[in-house]
Amino acid sequence: MLFGKKKGVAGLDIGSSSIKMVELESKSGNLNLVSLGFENLPGDTIIDGQIMEMNLVSDVIQNVCNNHQIEADKVVTGVSGHSVIIKNIVLPPMSREELEESIDWHAEEHIPYDLADVSLDYQVTGEDEESTQVLIAACKRERIDNIKQAIQLAGKSPVVIDVDTFALQNCYEANYDPTEDDVVTLLNIGASTMNVNIVKGTRSLFTRDITVGGSQFTDVLQRSLGLNFQQAEAVKRGVVDAAEGLEEKSIEPLMNNVTEIVAMEIQKTFDFYRATTDDNETQVHKILISGGGSKLAGLADELSRRLELPVEVLDPFRKVVIDTKKFDPEYISEIVPEMAVAVGLAMRGV
Repeated sequence: MLFGKKKGVAGLDIGSSSIKMVELESKSGNLNLVSLGFENLPGDTIIDGQIMEMNLVSDVIQNVCNNHQIEADKVVTGVSGHSVIIKNIVLPPMSREELEESIDWHAEEHIPYDLADVSLDYQVTGEDEESTQVLIAACKRERIDNIKQAIQLAGKSPVVIDVDTFALQNCYEANYDPTEDDVVTLLNIGASTMNVNIVKGTRSLFTRDITVGGSQFTDVLQRSLGLNFQQAEAVKRGVVDAAEGLEEKSIEPLMNNVTEIVAMEIQKTFDFYRATTDDNETQVHKILISGGGSKLAGLADELSRRLELPVEVLDPFRKVVIDTKKFDPEYISEIVPEMAVAVGLAMRGV
């Protein structure tokens, strides 16, 4: 490969219902889209973040690469769910050396697992004369080993394991250039999990993973209206005549019931944050939604009405240069909501 094209690093988002990959490159100060791919996974392949069908997942990763000309041999991937613990902690003023020596001791107070069983990382998010603010993140080693094995079986090398919540934040920061006073809630609605991140400027104030997702809408439509999976998926996304003989008035109450659960969980997250902080002045200005669940017909408007906040779909390609001769604009537009975490992961590889 002495005269060959240098292979890049791709962002790989392994979700419970699909695999997403994105490769970016930096040119003249801009981010350019090099390649991207999306493939669905069969049901129950991944349960609560744990890969149950290892060979199947590795095969789908290979298919995404082969079908979408993704040549990167290294990947950045992410984790989320109950195996991941994220905490903002406040410590006395100390040097970086003192923090490095004492971080395990401080982390033990906040991590509900034996530290020998987790991978731990931290970052200083602020400091003044009275305190050092530190964000700590930990994930069970068995979960990391599980995801690394699937990637290696696909012939790829995992170079960074990130947290989905922070990958989404990276995507937001690069595309929206927030000011220090901008307070937004980033809401990634996957098939089985919602990642919530309250962000002020470029600082994460509070995160929470919630076991509610787009599959709950699909399940309730299947059970209540006797639809198959494909019909229910089409109905929830507002496809006209997705199933014969369905009346709009029978669909709306079912969708609203699940939307109410989603809105309640977001409101609970806001309440949790207020209950665990002395900051009474910070008010969320806007909610940006992403993930496959964000494509539900009317969801943004309904959440906005219930939470009394502006809600819009996050555009992960807002400031990414896309060659329309290489990528079909209609296809990009269709998969935009699903690609936000993958784009954020890919940014780590640029």
